[in-house]
Amino acid sequence: MKWEPDILGEGFDACAFQASGADGVQRTATLVRFRPPGEEPPPPAGRCRTVLFLHGWSDYFFNVDLAQFWTRSGYEFYALDMHNHGRSLRTDSPGGYVADLADYDAEISEAIGLMGLDRIPAKNVSPGVPADTAQQDDLPLLLLMGHSTGGLVAALWADRHPGGASQLVLNSPWLEMHGSSLVRRAASTMVGPVARFRPEAVLRLPERGFYWRTISSSAEGEWALDDRFRPPMAFPMRAGWLSAVLSGQTKVARGLRIEIPILVLLSRGSANGPFWTEEMRRTDAVLDVNIIALRALALGRTVTVERIDGALHDVFLSPSKVRADAYARLSRWLRGYADPGADETGAASTAPP
Repeated sequence: MKWEPDILGEGFDACAFQASGADGVQRTATLVRFRPPGEEPPPPAGRCRTVLFLHGWSDYFFNVDLAQFWTRSGYEFYALDMHNHGRSLRTDSPGGYVADLADYDAEISEAIGLMGLDRIPAKNVSPGVPADTAQQDDLPLLLLMGHSTGGLVAALWADRHPGGASQLVLNSPWLEMHGSSLVRRAASTMVGPVARFRPEAVLRLPERGFYWRTISSSAEGEWALDDRFRPPMAFPMRAGWLSAVLSGQTKVARGLRIEIPILVLLSRGSANGPFWTEEMRRTDAVLDVNIIALRALALGRTVTVERIDGALHDVFLSPSKVRADAYARLSRWLRGYADPGADETGAASTAPP
C-alpha cells in the first residue's frame, strides 16, 4: 500500500486499498489524509486524536476547510472514499452501489488499521455493553464523522463495534425517510421484491439537482466539485442500494445502543419538492430534518442535536456565516465531550473564516 499525492493538492495524500467483506468479495476503497505542509507527523506510538470522515451517497471527500478545522483543533484528519464512490470508482462496478451497509465495515476497519489505530479490542464487546467496561488502553482515540448516508453508515458501524470509536459526529445523517416510518415501510414493501431478484435494477425516479445547484461553483455555489466523482444528478438509484438504506434506517428506528457521545448537526428546516424554490438556498433540500432530529434520539444514551439556521444539507458547505456557526457549535461540543480541558478562546479560533 502506497500513499500518493491527492487531487486536493498540497498537504493531501491518498492510498487506495482493497478490503474483503464478510461475503468474501474484495472491494476497493481510498483513504485520504491531510498533513499541513512543514508539519511532522506525531510519533507512531503517540496517543494522538484522529478523525475519520465518511462521505454521503454519490459523493466523495473534497472539503479542505473541514480538514483544516480538525488539524487546527489538534486532530489528525483522514477521510474514506468508500467503494463505488469518488476516488474508489471502478468501471466494472455501478457508481454508488452497495447491497448491504455492513459491506462498508471491512474497509472502515482496514482504514483504521492504515491510520495506525488498529486498537479495537481483540474480543468485541457484546452489543449493548457500555464501552467503558473495556480496558481504557484498548480504546482507539478515534472520532468517527459521517455525512448523510455516511452518517447512517457511521452510526450503524459504531453500534456494531462498541469501543471502536470514542466520539461520533453526524452531519445531516440519513436516519429516516421523509415524513414518517410509514413512508419507509411502504418503500420497503415496494422495493423488496425487486431488490431480491434484480438488486442492481435502476429505479426510475425524478432527478433533481437542486442541492448540487446550491453548492457547486459550476452553478450558484462556491465549492469546486469534480462531476466525475459527484455527478450533478447523483448516480442511478438501484433497488438493492435503496433496500440496504431502508434496512439500516429500520435498525435505527428500533433503537441503537451507542454508548459514546454523539453530536448530530442539522439545518433548522427542510425544503423538499419537485420544483426549485429560493428557500432551498438556506435549508436542507434533501432530507426531512424534523424526523431526523427525532430519530437521532434513538441512537444512544448521550445525544446532542444542534439545529443551525440557514444550513444546507451538508452544514459545512453552507454560506460562510452559517458554516462558521456550525464550526463554533462543533468546537463547543468538542470542549465538553472530546477535550474538556481545552481553552475556550483557543477552541473558538478553530472555525474557518
